[in-house]
Amino acid sequence: MKRVALFLVAVMLSTNAWSSDDIRSAVQNPISSMISLPFKLNLDYGADDGDATILNIQPVIPVTVGKWNLVNRAIIPLAHVDGAIQGPNNPSPQSGGSASGLGDINYSLYFSPVDYGKVIWGVGPSLNMKTATDDELGSGKWSAGPTAVALAQPEWGTMGVLGRQLWSFAGDSDREDVNQFLLEPFLNYNLDNGWYLISDMIITANWDAPSSQRWTVPIGGGAGKIFKIGNQTINSRLEAYYNVEAPDAAPDWTVAFTFQFLFPK
Repeated sequence: MKRVALFLVAVMLSTNAWSSDDIRSAVQNPISSMISLPFKLNLDYGADDGDATILNIQPVIPVTVGKWNLVNRAIIPLAHVDGAIQGPNNPSPQSGGSASGLGDINYSLYFSPVDYGKVIWGVGPSLNMKTATDDELGSGKWSAGPTAVALAQPEWGTMGVLGRQLWSFAGDSDREDVNQFLLEPFLNYNLDNGWYLISDMIITANWDAPSSQRWTVPIGGGAGKIFKIGNQTINSRLEAYYNVEAPDAAPDWTVAFTFQFLFPK
């Protein structure tokens, strides 16, 4: 894992910088019309049941139909956990020992207008699938609900917010129901030579939990860079977040590395 972290840091510090305002704007827009393939490595520390390493594979495939962009987004988690560790992709893990494998896959579809004003927006359904290969890695439930995103892109960068609410409707009868709210405010400030500063905080609430165990609220941020390896455009980010409010099953700290392949038209 240390080798992966060192590789990503080395890539971000590469002198082979490549920058484009159009591509950077598209990267910072979660419902842009650009195909991308991000790999996001989360290192979680400080939960009561131990630590977790989660690789989220997050393909984004937009399709234009008439006056609408249909933006398909998936989160495919591959994880190793020391125990039952709660996170945005796993609101109600089953107690148990360490586990490795596939978690619950999330799929969201955003309907976003091709022509927009100062505010870019999209709305649609989100589905959490019961795909975890171990009880510690998933909720044991099928869940669904609405999701929406809105953002603006002034000259200096991007600011916006993404929201989602999931309710379980099927799955293992002996597992807790899912009633999870997610709010993700994000902010990017652009620098020279493809660099930018970022804060991308994922706030969650488990409405069925006791009030002292309901909210996960992180603070933090990091930096990113857009560059090229040969003809392939890459976006890379390094971030760290501390949970100022969290249930016992959630980590205290998360360090995240993102390596994203971009395919501009």
